[in-house]
Amino acid sequence: MSDNFSEPFSSYISSRKSQHMEPLSPAFDVSPIFPAKPFKPSSLPPFPLPFSGSRLRTATYARRKSSLSVTVSSVAKTESQEQPDHYRFIKSLGKGIVGFAATAAALASVCCDSPAFAESLTVAFPVSRVREVNTVQRTLVEAWGLIRETFIDPTFNHQDWDLKLQQTMVEMFPLNSAEAAYTKVSGMLSTLGDPFTRIISPKEYQSFRIGNDGNLQGVGIFLNVEPKTGHLVVLSCLDGSPAARAGIHDGDELVEINGERLDGVDSESAAQKLRGRVGTSVTVKFHSGNDRGSDSSIREVNLPREYIRISPISSAIIPHRTPNGQIAKTGYVKLSTFSQSAAADMANAINDMETKGVESYILDLRNNPGGLVKVGLDVAQIWLDGDETLVNTIDRDGQLLPVNMMNGHAITHDPLVVLVNEGSASASEILAGALHDNGRAILVGHKTFGKGKIQSVTELQDGSALFVTVAKYLSPALHDIDQVGINPDVQCTTDMLKLPKEALLKNKSSVSSLEADSCIMVAEHELDIQGSSGSAS
Repeated sequence: MSDNFSEPFSSYISSRKSQHMEPLSPAFDVSPIFPAKPFKPSSLPPFPLPFSGSRLRTATYARRKSSLSVTVSSVAKTESQEQPDHYRFIKSLGKGIVGFAATAAALASVCCDSPAFAESLTVAFPVSRVREVNTVQRTLVEAWGLIRETFIDPTFNHQDWDLKLQQTMVEMFPLNSAEAAYTKVSGMLSTLGDPFTRIISPKEYQSFRIGNDGNLQGVGIFLNVEPKTGHLVVLSCLDGSPAARAGIHDGDELVEINGERLDGVDSESAAQKLRGRVGTSVTVKFHSGNDRGSDSSIREVNLPREYIRISPISSAIIPHRTPNGQIAKTGYVKLSTFSQSAAADMANAINDMETKGVESYILDLRNNPGGLVKVGLDVAQIWLDGDETLVNTIDRDGQLLPVNMMNGHAITHDPLVVLVNEGSASASEILAGALHDNGRAILVGHKTFGKGKIQSVTELQDGSALFVTVAKYLSPALHDIDQVGINPDVQCTTDMLKLPKEALLKNKSSVSSLEADSCIMVAEHELDIQGSSGSAS
């Protein structure tokens, strides 16, 4: 490998971007990456590799305390990282911090201010002469280092992670294409036994970022992989989107996209296939959620791609008659995803309804697959006072870390009911747990999805992105959520009351439609009970 790799490699550390995300399905979830704990690398000496005439590189990985230096062909860059206390760290979640890579296909060191390294590791591997494969090799080493530092399982699924790097590099050496090399990277990550730890291509990552910004070109479907079956299932369709107009519903299973079977395809890859330039179309086959086992239930539809504006907040004031015969106003707020503007938009909606005499609230988190965790915590503080615990995290060392408010001031103390269902996941579960366990809200609906793992998402130097599970979370009352979900206080059905079909379609987003939602009716009943007992928090 020639020295022309020195310049880009020595410079990528300072430009690399790290985001704090917690993806669920269409990658609309973002969560914290926790401060890496000092690791204990195994003492793995470089071994001779049987490639006559090929050049070997060594990656030396060592750790001190608080600064980072990367040296390649005598070129070095140094970046200091102050270790913040836990509260300041949580406050920085939405702002992004620079994560650090371990090494690249050359000599690299991660070190501290102490005069000597505490521990070091040297790994030797063959460097491909194919430029595209060599680029992926360097991406692999970058990903390997991030996983080594932060992955929640310090045993790496009971395998030698350093040896795994060497083995994968050897397998990658004879390859001739980046696609084949990325397949090796994905295969290496799959051995961790965690489906949420994965790498996506630069193109997929751009789509991921578009989704989190709230704008995309596509058909308006939220997807998720069912953990037990591996099937791609529709979590929800955006109102008025091409998918919704075509009659695709929550719970339907996607089978094919443009004639390609979706067996083993993850939700982000499927979402990428559905997205595309406005004016083009995509053909999908799907099973009806009510009858997945029958071939006769498969439908094929052609969906036009359109500009999809993901507005996170919709609201309305629902008048209803209380048990004492008075007309009360209930503020209804639907939160569809925790995107950048969600907390500010919700605060604006509540402030507006407060001026209109609203006396109670329904917060609808049904079919909300998640979003920016920092935004989720901000939304919780709209409803809570004081120094309440919002969520508890457990890091790779098993350490419990509570995330608390600091002198919070709720916008309103009116009675609150939160609606949840099996499509409420991740950041939705964090918010629902925070409001419920702190005695602020009653939960109505169905058991939530049960995603209690936290991922960091880091943009790598080639534009791809690495998702790493770095922690899991528990509710404020220390209830485990992962693969368990949250059970509501009161169950309800999602059936609509009998109204003329035309009226439901015409007024789907109107107050009359909301009043016909049986879960909202149950929520109103619970609010009446709270109001009569004066139990507003």
